[in-house]
Order: sequence, then structure tokens, then C-alpha cells
Amino acid sequence: MGPSEKDMVVNQLPESVREISGLPECNGICKKMYGDLIRRVKLLSPLFEELRDGEEEVELDVLKSLELLKIALDSAIELLKSVSRGSKLFQASQSEMIGLEFHHMTEDIEAALSKLPIDKLGISDEVREQTELVHAQFKRAKERVSLADTQLDKDLAILQEEKDPDPAVLKRLSEKLHLRTLNDLKKESLAIHELVISSDGDPEDVFGKMSSILKKLKDFVQSENPEVETSQDEKTTTIKHRSPVIPDDFRCPISLELMRDPVIVSTGQTYERSCIQKWLDAGHKTCPKSQQALLHTALTPNYVLKSLIALWCENNGVELPKKQGSCRNKKAGNNVSDCDRSAIDALLVKLVNGSPEQKRSAAGELRLLAKRNSDNRICIAEAGAIPFLVELLSSNDTRTQEHAVTALLNLSINDGNKRTIVDLRAIPAVVEVLRNGSMEARENAAATLFSLSVIDENKVAIGAAGAIPALISLLREGTPRGKKDAATAIFNLSIYQGNKARAIRAGIVNPLMGFLKDAGGGMVDEALAILAILATHHEGKTAIGEAEPMTILLEFIRTGSPRNRENAAAVLWSLCSTDFEQLKLAREHGAEEALKEVSENGTERAKRKAGSILELFQRFDRPSPNL
Repeated sequence: MGPSEKDMVVNQLPESVREISGLPECNGICKKMYGDLIRRVKLLSPLFEELRDGEEEVELDVLKSLELLKIALDSAIELLKSVSRGSKLFQASQSEMIGLEFHHMTEDIEAALSKLPIDKLGISDEVREQTELVHAQFKRAKERVSLADTQLDKDLAILQEEKDPDPAVLKRLSEKLHLRTLNDLKKESLAIHELVISSDGDPEDVFGKMSSILKKLKDFVQSENPEVETSQDEKTTTIKHRSPVIPDDFRCPISLELMRDPVIVSTGQTYERSCIQKWLDAGHKTCPKSQQALLHTALTPNYVLKSLIALWCENNGVELPKKQGSCRNKKAGNNVSDCDRSAIDALLVKLVNGSPEQKRSAAGELRLLAKRNSDNRICIAEAGAIPFLVELLSSNDTRTQEHAVTALLNLSINDGNKRTIVDLRAIPAVVEVLRNGSMEARENAAATLFSLSVIDENKVAIGAAGAIPALISLLREGTPRGKKDAATAIFNLSIYQGNKARAIRAGIVNPLMGFLKDAGGGMVDEALAILAILATHHEGKTAIGEAEPMTILLEFIRTGSPRNRENAAAVLWSLCSTDFEQLKLAREHGAEEALKEVSENGTERAKRKAGSILELFQRFDRPSPNL
């Protein structure tokens, strides 16, 4: 191995230790296993730092051992992160399995340390002694097997089966899982919600039971701490007058209103039942938010999110909606509208005839009204505000422009308004804001283009207006939110074949590869999804192949989330299916073992892609017939 490869391995090891050292403290049943693993890994820091700073040449067998150690530490990072962020109730229900994962992790690190030739490392005696001590600790830990917590299992079973469980059981579980306050329970609810979204299983079975246990714990905590209940009531009274902000996760992505009956579609997205049903009844076969094709149209109740919304409503003095007004059919002139038409008409007068300051103020108020509910969005459009908001997109006043583009974004949630906005030739003006507006205006312009692109014919018009290079600029330069808005719009636009070529020629591959290499940047999911769709274009295959993605693709196939493994396998399939050199390169990087694992345990799409690549390997292994 050359010096660059040595530097890469040796420099990454201290970074891995730093990442593990920076993980938050963990409470609950995994606390000891979690803390022990972090403590032992931190003790390896002097070894890695001395190797990094040393001048001596590192021999090949040392590098191979260090690579094994790096792989084991990367797996440890993923395990520790999943535990620190995860649901305590879920971990309690899977305690035996999680204990085994920690045990296997200890075995992997110990095995890597066993293969490390200490005599060839050129390290000081002090660091050598500490390394040997750490190795001994891992070896002893490997021999110990954690015993199952039978009392915990019994308590969970009681809470699942009994309607009114013994308070002693609730207290024991509350203490053991560190779910002692309403704030603890709120965090737990969010963790369970994340599990539901990322799970391919049936929430009604496992997560429904967890939601039921969570509700019993919440009732117990409030009964044990009446002062918390009182202060919460007082807070509720105040909040009622402040109109609390609804958390984004509680809003339906279609109506942007608080959900009363949330359901999960096959892509993992959650919607209000009546809204997504109306979308499906109209003949759509895609997920409105992600635009991925739906594998099926079954709607799975999101019991955990429904429970979480009910808890939030109770704590904030909000009444659950009786019906999702935004998803019912409305016609102009009927009496179902809840909007303040007189206020909207007054704002329209300012928008048309007012001073620049009045126009700015009116655009800002319309922006807020359009965000509030679907009735307002319909009323504002019917009042004739859209043409004047489009006109304000070219305003020289930054704030006026921000208000106008954001108002159009909020109005575009309504499908009828989408068509009106496009018919008024707003797309070029929105693209101009995307190019030259303030960062807030650019972000909202990107979100507006995504919203408009839900209608297929608009994808062509938006691409032709030059939006894609401007979106890629925002992808490079934007805030975290702006990058996500740009990525979502690019993904949706790239469903149209012509826009794939535009994105590739505008240089999108390099920033996407940068996101994959910077996992902490929070853009990995979006980057892999876009690469998977671009790889279906012949120019995309070439550009991605030239970026030398093999190592990082296989890393995600081995250790990524189910969706990221799927998209990485899809990119790899596109590269290998028409290029023997890429297929050969994949094999040299050890793809077969990773693909076999995915073909057994991945999502259905990932299994298909992995199986197809493995078939290609077998095909090229067969001897050519004699001619």
C-alpha cells in the first residue's frame, strides 16, 4: 500500500474515536453496555494518535489489521448511535437481541486487536502497555454474556396484557427506562415515531403495543407528579391564547393541517387518511411527498403518531380536528369556507393599489393566511391575488420578494392553484428568484418548484426554464434546509428523462458524492436517492463511474439504512449492468459478500438489484463455449 492509503487508514482511526467519545450519555437498559464500549474505545485514542503522528513506514500486515479495526469501529458507531437515539421501550422489548449485538461488537474489536502486531507499531512503551491493557479488557468482556432481565420481560408483558396494571409495575419500568417525566415521555414518543417511519414491518403489531404502554406510563407519571399536571394546565391556558405552532411531523404533507387519522403508505411517508385516499382515488400511483412509485396502495394506521398527536393536543389545549377540511371537494360559491373573505379582499386592495410598504405588508399577511389552512388558500386564489403575487416576484425589495414567493409556495399546496400559478407564467420568475434572491427567498423558490413539479407536465417547463443549474447552486451553497429543498426538487424533476441530462451536464454528481463522504452533513439519504435515479440515464452512468464511487457505494450497501442500501444497490446495478470494468471493480472491492447479505435481508427492491448483480458475476465466471 502507498503512503496515501496509509494516511487514509491511520488518519481515520482518531476521528472514529472522537466521534464515539462525542456521543451523548445513554440511559435505560443499554446504559452499562453502551458506556463500557465507549470507555474501552476511548482508551485506544493514544495508540491511534501516536500512529498518525509517527514518521515510520507502516508495513502491509499492520495496515490490514488497522483496516479491520476501522471497520469494527465504524460498526460500533452505528450501533451506539442507534441506541442513543432509539426508543427505550423498543430496546427493552428487544433487550436480548441488542445485548447480542453489543457482544458481537466486542468480539469484532477484540479479534481486530488480536491481529494487530504490536511489535511492529513503533509506539512508546507507555502506549504499548495501555493498548495491551485495553485488549485484555475486550478479551475479558468477550467471555462474559449478559443475562436476560426476566423482571423487565415480565413487567412489559403485564403492561401489554392488563388494562389497569399495578402501579408498582409502572413505577419499576418508569425508573428502569428513565421515563420519569413528561419530557422523557415526549422524547420516547418521537423515537417510536421515527421507528415506525423507518420500519418495513406492521406498526399495528409491535408499535401499537408500545404506544399502549407509553400511554399507561404517561398516566402514571402524571398521577405521581400532580404538580406537573397543574403546571401543564396553567401552561395550556396560556398556550390556548398563543395558538401553538403545530409540529411539522403532525401535519399532513398534502393539506399541511393537523392529522386526526394518520396512515403510512408503502414508501414510509405518513398522511391524513382522507387526503391520501383522495390522491389514490384520483388514479395516482406515486407517493405525493417523495414521488416514489407505491409498491401497493394499502394504508397502515400510524398508531404511535396518532397517540403522540393526541398527547400534544391534550398538553396544548388543542381540540383534535373532526374532519380534514382541505381534502373535501369545494366549489366556488358554496358555504363551507372558513376563511375571512373580507380581510382577504382588504389585503388584495393593498396588494393592487398600495404603496411599496403596503404591498410588502399585504404579501406578508397573505403568506401567513395561505399557510394556515386550505380554505384560506382557496379564498385567496378566488379573490384574484395570484397574478399580483407573481408580479411581486420581480420586486427590488428583498422582503417583498421573500413574502411573494413564500405566499405562492403556500398557495401551491392546492392543486387548482398550481395550475393557475403556472398558467400565469410564474415559473421563469420563480427561477429568477432561485438564482438571485436572498437565501430565504431561494429556499422557498426551490420548495415552490418542487410543489409545482408534482404535476408531470410542469417538470418539463421547470427544467426548460433553467431551474436545475440554479437548484444545484443552492445544493452547494444553501443552509441545511435549503439543501434539502433543492435536493427534493431535483429528485422530483429528474423523474423526467430530459432533466436527468440537464442535472448531469450541470455538474450535480460531484456535490452528491461530497454529501456521501460527509455523513454528518445530513444529506446522505437525498444524495443516494438522486444518484439512483440519475444512474438510469446513460450520461449519468458515465459521470457517476468517473467519480470512482465503488468504495463508498459498497460501504452503504454493507452498513447503511434499509433505504440507503437499496439506493446504493440500484446505483451499483446501473453501473455494472452495461460496463464490465465496473463489474470487475465491484468484485475486486469485495462486493459479492455484501450483495449476498442484501439479497437475503434487504428491502424487496434491494434484493432484486443485489440478485441481478450476483447473476452478472456468475455469468462472467462461466467458461466460454468452444467455437
